[in-house]
Amino acid sequence: MELHKQFASVFLKEGDPFTQILGQAKVKRELKSALMARRNVIIVGPPGIGKTTLAKNVAAILPDISVNDCGFNCIPEEPICPNCLSKKSTKTKHLKGESRFIRVQGSPDLTPEDLLGDIDPIKALKFGPLSPEAFTPGKIFKANQGVLFFDELNRCPEKLQNALLQALEEGTITIGNYDVDFKVNFIFIGTMNPEDKTTEELSDVLIDRFDFIYMGYPESLDIEVEIVKSKGRSLLSFPQPLLREAIKFVRILRDDEKLEKKPSVRASLGLYERAQANAMLRKAKSVAFEDIAASVLSVLGHRIRLKPSAQYLVTPNDYVNEQFSRFCHNERLDTLPGDSR
Repeated sequence: MELHKQFASVFLKEGDPFTQILGQAKVKRELKSALMARRNVIIVGPPGIGKTTLAKNVAAILPDISVNDCGFNCIPEEPICPNCLSKKSTKTKHLKGESRFIRVQGSPDLTPEDLLGDIDPIKALKFGPLSPEAFTPGKIFKANQGVLFFDELNRCPEKLQNALLQALEEGTITIGNYDVDFKVNFIFIGTMNPEDKTTEELSDVLIDRFDFIYMGYPESLDIEVEIVKSKGRSLLSFPQPLLREAIKFVRILRDDEKLEKKPSVRASLGLYERAQANAMLRKAKSVAFEDIAASVLSVLGHRIRLKPSAQYLVTPNDYVNEQFSRFCHNERLDTLPGDSR
């Protein structure tokens, strides 16, 4: 069954198949629509909001399949690689949905060979340098019959972007000087961080092959609290009112107009885990406010960047300290940062 039909059989049932992500109903609906229509997708959003988790969830809902153990994930009835086409005896392997997820981390050092594959020198000596048998498949072939997840696509050089075009447009790949075209069947999900200034510009030709889905921070305090409790490490008791205050402060910073770089959900997770560790060091059985206060600078100071209009007036650490003191006063919390009881 083709991938888009496999997704449709899941999405048309009742219930939320994306159980690893809390909230984000609009994003989930748009992703379902794109996958059912067999569209390639780029999820756009700041770091730490669950883009990778959502992509992994896409693969997890795929059914298990059996493929040839050839490096190309050939379906036995539809071989694409030289070994399977020649009908040589090939073992099969069972792939669970999660195993049908192949990740590529975007980097300026990434090459087309990393993505498509390269010549194996030993096989080249045996079969000849231009023999298809000498070719070692790259990650794009490992993603055949599954999901190719390209994290931070806009960190990749133009040469690698161009290598994707044929696969995305035609579903085939031509390797170097070979006369053989390899058919591939995969869903492409990429991510982009619009706040990252140290990236390559994606070409209009490549962007035209994608639908963009925009994903933001958790919609509410309640949802973010649940995310932190479900994803973070639980070391000891953390009173719910204190946890809500800690995450509320992160969300207030996130909405601060003076910040150019905002704290992600990882900051909330950091406060949750570090406060518990601080309480353990005090030999306490439960987190107190002082445990949160003692972690604020360590967790948040490096996770923010002030806009130019503010960054020459105050350091990030001082700004976090000032905002936390104001927050404590406004919320009538009885401990200020730096206090120890």
